[in-house]
Amino acid sequence: MKGMGNMGNMMKQMQKMQKKMMKAQDELFEMEFEASAGGGMVTVKANGKKEILDVEIKEEVVDPDDVEMLQDLILAATNDVLNQVDQKTNDTMGQFTKGLPGGGMF
Repeated sequence: MKGMGNMGNMMKQMQKMQKKMMKAQDELFEMEFEASAGGGMVTVKANGKKEILDVEIKEEVVDPDDVEMLQDLILAATNDVLNQVDQKTNDTMGQFTKGLPGGGMF
C-alpha cells in the first residue's frame, strides 16, 4: 500500500503544477507587447494571446506612390511583435515542461 501514498503525493504535485501553469498562462495572456519598424513609423501592439490590439502609422510614411513600403513596414512590425509573444510564451511556459518528453513545445 506504500505505493498508493506516493501516487497520491504525485497527483497533488501535478495539480499544484497545473494551477501554477494556468496562472502563468493567464498572466501571459494579459501582457502587452509592442514592436515598430521604419524607425517608429509603424508600431504594432499585441497581447499574449497573439491578438493585434493596435496599429499606429505615422502620417509621413503614407505615400500613395509607394504602398509596398508601407505594407513591408506593417508586416515587419507585426512579425516582430508576434515573435516577442512566442519568445515570452516559450520562456514562461517552458519552465513547466523541462524534463518532460516533448517538453518546451509551446
